[in-house]
Amino acid sequence: MSDLSFKEELLEKDRKYVWHHMSAHNENPMILASGEGSWVTDVDGNRYLDGMSGLWCVNVGHGRKEIAEAAAAQMMKLAYATMVQSHIPSIELAAKINEWLDGDYRIFFSNSGSDANEVAFKIARQYYHQIGKATKHKFISRHRAYHGNSMGALGATGQAQRKLKYEPLGVGFQHVPPPYCYRCPFGQKQGSCSLQCAKAIEDVIVWEGPDSVAGVIMEPVITGGGMIVPPDEYLKAVRSICDKYDVLLIVDEVICGFGRSGEKFGHLNYGVRPDIVTMAKGMTSAYSPLSATAVSAELYDSFKNSQEPTSHLRHINTFGGNPVSCVVALKNIEILENEHLVARSAHIGKAFKDGLKPLQKHPHIGEIRIFGSAMGIELVEDVMTKEPASAERVMSIIAACKQKGLLIGKNGDTVPGYANILTLSPPFSSTDEDISFIVDTLLAVFEAN
Repeated sequence: MSDLSFKEELLEKDRKYVWHHMSAHNENPMILASGEGSWVTDVDGNRYLDGMSGLWCVNVGHGRKEIAEAAAAQMMKLAYATMVQSHIPSIELAAKINEWLDGDYRIFFSNSGSDANEVAFKIARQYYHQIGKATKHKFISRHRAYHGNSMGALGATGQAQRKLKYEPLGVGFQHVPPPYCYRCPFGQKQGSCSLQCAKAIEDVIVWEGPDSVAGVIMEPVITGGGMIVPPDEYLKAVRSICDKYDVLLIVDEVICGFGRSGEKFGHLNYGVRPDIVTMAKGMTSAYSPLSATAVSAELYDSFKNSQEPTSHLRHINTFGGNPVSCVVALKNIEILENEHLVARSAHIGKAFKDGLKPLQKHPHIGEIRIFGSAMGIELVEDVMTKEPASAERVMSIIAACKQKGLLIGKNGDTVPGYANILTLSPPFSSTDEDISFIVDTLLAVFEAN
């Protein structure tokens, strides 16, 4: 059978059986066959630099033999155990996560970022019930933020297009404007404002009634919603507001965690301690599904010490904390530590900032935003009016990068008319040559567009 007929057979099966994510059915998808380091290869033999680490997740790169070997060894030893009990890898991983968080947390394992956030919401609501504040049930999130696809997590998500045709969602979620300095919702300029974006959270707490608000959930940086990086003082201001009104701060580290930010966790860049931290993606570098909800010891004690028959968290996840996934996470973290990849992530961000300086004067680039090794390039039709770039312009840049061997992303299906931000988050293990390839490709593509 020829390679061409093999590909056509695959495409025929794909069209007949596969429902693709986040799009109308794709009649001619790229079919990936292998990956090594920062590169992936399709069934035609074309190689591409994976500029998005898959979906913000393959942080140590593709083809890590040591991770595969660790998973295989654990499968032969113990492939499954329920977390109603425990097993060695889960215990070791929970301890390692605490070490990385530099705090005192109890770890609840799940499968995905959506799962981790759903658990966080349930824990927050139950916690307040158990300390005699049962009316505290609402959560505040930001517009443009993404927190998951399940009904509660999608309720927290502040992206209108994600919610179309699925509402009503989980109840009790309020949204405030994001700390979006480039398009400040309050008409201010960065460096001369009074952090109205943080004050907006306090206003909603007051207007809704502090006795009704359980938590504020936020990423350190809004990633999939457009790589919106807040002012340096923003997260500390939010922490102070939460403390003032007895509201839990839930930090979603699903993308920013495990080194993407240039620190072990994104919130560590801002010197705050969350009450709950959710994480996924980079915990295993996507070699196996796993997520976690890290809960402060104080919150956990209300579940542990109460004598009520319903005081325990009545939540179970069949595959959450799977021993194979936990071993994969431990090996992944070992690689991050031994190869100093958190510092490497910060280095990649600096290389982007230095190498892409010529693009700051491009007529269709409004702003380049970098957080660790994650980057957003906001495209506009006019830099003076800041009119968002057309879908055609955005897709032409993405297509031109792919033609040159670079896969990048965008903030798709977020806010109508504002899917104009290109995104990149390459593996931390990317070589200097890989990063130069990304920079040179972007320079060449924008010079021609």
